Amino acid sequence: MRSLFSSFSKIFITITITFLMLFHCTIGSNNLIQNSCKKASDGDSNLSYNFCVASLEEANSKSHGQSPDHLEQLVLISLNLTISNATNINSIISKLLKDKQFDKYARDCLKGCSELYSDAIPTLQEALCAFRSKDFPKANVEVSSAMDASSTCEDGFKDKKGEVSPLRKENDVFFQLNVISLAFINTLSN
Repeated sequence: MRSLFSSFSKIFITITITFLMLFHCTIGSNNLIQNSCKKASDGDSNLSYNFCVASLEEANSKSHGQSPDHLEQLVLISLNLTISNATNINSIISKLLKDKQFDKYARDCLKGCSELYSDAIPTLQEALCAFRSKDFPKANVEVSSAMDASSTCEDGFKDKKGEVSPLRKENDVFFQLNVISLAFINTLSN
């Protein structure tokens, strides 16, 4: 009986330790994300704390890798998330261009936005390479350049009175994702 109790105790302790380690990793990851987003949003009025936390926690939960434990890992997550977002926006634009509801002006704006986001993808990939090489100034310049796609796209629709951008939400999200990357890169370079 004592042997059975001893075996049960060992199994219980092993399960408890495993659970606590997993719980600690999750809490540590969330604390890193929350603390980094808090610091970044306090330093940049363009950055929404809630958006930052939600985006990074979702991206982290979808990744099959280890939870981030350094700000450098959060930069990599945010840059990859931003590249994925730009690719997704281009897909949305392609679908919109197939829709016959847009007049010539709106279609031209959508085509311009498609070019902007197509250019943003390799620019962000360059930022990723620069960041991995610890060339933070170059990474900063590349992300800043890519970020212009969202505002330039949005401005194209504003040039015609009464024209409404069908990409407003997507442009806002892309802008925010770039702001996150920039804020984190700037934190590391200081």
